[in-house]
Amino acid sequence: MTRLVAKIGFVLVAGALITGCSKGNEAAVEVRNSRAVSAETEKTSSRILEMLAVKGKVTESGAMTAPCTDSGSDEKTFRARHPWSVHQAPFAELETGMERLRRELPKDGWEIVKDGPDSSAAKSPQPVAESAGREFAVDVRLHKASSVGNAPDLLEVTVESACYRSE
Repeated sequence: MTRLVAKIGFVLVAGALITGCSKGNEAAVEVRNSRAVSAETEKTSSRILEMLAVKGKVTESGAMTAPCTDSGSDEKTFRARHPWSVHQAPFAELETGMERLRRELPKDGWEIVKDGPDSSAAKSPQPVAESAGREFAVDVRLHKASSVGNAPDLLEVTVESACYRSE
């Protein structure tokens, strides 16, 4: 349940952060090829993983296409989402990776737009950043292992593209 609340919080934050999906801004939404946007989103995720530089197991999921969900979007407006995580690494290493990411994102043209605890009961650290041209947003959360649900230590990462209209 906590992770669901956290995911909903990210969707709301990211929707407000990334241009192209707000009501009255439909004309500004680019027409893009869905496969190309998904590939760029995965490439951006790979760059985030490089910046983290954590040796652990990375979930293997690809980017998926999802509708833009705020009130100004329509059924032809999408974004690519790539959720993944790093686990099977010591918590201290995950923590160091998150600190490294906070330092490296601005050097790589990202602006950290939120950095504090998330809204979960655990108050997990959560930096949220946008790429220089606002083509992408990234939400990173550091989770300490919990006996509830047998959850391991992990870094949860979600990279989202800006909204686009499919070709």
